[in-house]
Amino acid sequence: MENKLGVKEENRVKYNQQHYMRVFNDEESKQMLADSITSPPLLTLLEKWLERTPGLTDHERADFNFWERYKTAVYQWIENDWHTPYMEETDPKQKEILLAEYNKQKDSFESVFTAEKYNVYVERGERRINHKAFQGALMISLYRDEPRFNQPFQMLTLLMDIDSLITKWRYNHVMMVQRMIGSKIGTGGSSGYHYLRSTISDRYKVFVDLFNLSTFLIPRQYIPPLTRSMKRTLSTVSTSRLPETDELSDVTDQLEKQTLGSSPRQMTGTSPHTRPVFFT
Repeated sequence: MENKLGVKEENRVKYNQQHYMRVFNDEESKQMLADSITSPPLLTLLEKWLERTPGLTDHERADFNFWERYKTAVYQWIENDWHTPYMEETDPKQKEILLAEYNKQKDSFESVFTAEKYNVYVERGERRINHKAFQGALMISLYRDEPRFNQPFQMLTLLMDIDSLITKWRYNHVMMVQRMIGSKIGTGGSSGYHYLRSTISDRYKVFVDLFNLSTFLIPRQYIPPLTRSMKRTLSTVSTSRLPETDELSDVTDQLEKQTLGSSPRQMTGTSPHTRPVFFT
């Protein structure tokens, strides 16, 4: 299940100082694990899907480039809420605090403004999805009240629920093990409690980027207004199966199948005949 969701090999804690596959002896289990490693995980499919979010680049919508408008709005918000109070403050100590907060906010947002800066965090393992997919997820979150983004936003929320529920299950298991055997060696030869405790960190969260989206949300009054054509684009839900959307259709089909066996109704809370939104 972890492989299907997208837990990366380099983020895993070694089980008893060895690869976890060594625990499995029968060939059938080994083959199933090998297949789960080589097949595209849910995270990869989600990434492809988010990259198709309309409005991310100039050639998609000539009159609306979300990312440039978002950056302008962020700088305006930081200027009004942090820099201006800093400039007007007369108390030296308070002025120093405001300057530190201003720089902190500015550095945080600028870490996602360009692909180069963003990828530094990807290489360090602190972020999972690529820069364009992150832009798509952020746009969906900011404009989630628009009809075309409502269902995608629900999907992102449900994916975070998967991570949350798995983390809760891990934590409950850790507490049970500590209560039963304390810090003794585990029954499988692992370090027991200490090994299990290491699996409830963010390194095992597949959709950690979705959780961190809240860091980059801005007050509603600063959200860039949609142009008339973009408003029209997002006012309807596209479920067409035109030839150019076949690739995305395949991705969304796999999203449905791989999300813990959930049906479309379970994933979206809508009719079983409703399909995920296609970004054309």
